[in-house]
Amino acid sequence: MPSDAPTSQLSAIDRRTYFRINAILPISIQTEADTTEGAFIEKSVNISGGGIGVIVNVAYKPDEILSLTLILPDKVIFKTYAEVLRLDPLPYQLDTYRLHARFVRMTTQNQELLIRHILRFQRDHLEKHYST
Repeated sequence: MPSDAPTSQLSAIDRRTYFRINAILPISIQTEADTTEGAFIEKSVNISGGGIGVIVNVAYKPDEILSLTLILPDKVIFKTYAEVLRLDPLPYQLDTYRLHARFVRMTTQNQELLIRHILRFQRDHLEKHYST
């Protein structure tokens, strides 16, 4: 398979094979149909090679496809699509939800780029908290 070919759909078991980490990143989230330039907001994201979890203020619908753009370390612009799996309302915060989404139509090259950055986040965290 060419390195720019989209990866296949991931099963629930496959999604959990990827290491997950929390990181604070600038992110822009829009519906796939929205072609305007989205604003970046720095948010805490729970991210893996298979998907993302993030707090949002928009009630996206399950199965809706979102366009995500993240700014990774070293100003790397990372664009991908994600399918909304579910949206959990947060108690005590009106119009605030925990978005759970899986990456779709991601090229193998982009998935490898993302995984490299996730491993870098993990390494930096370990060095910061456990080095002597």
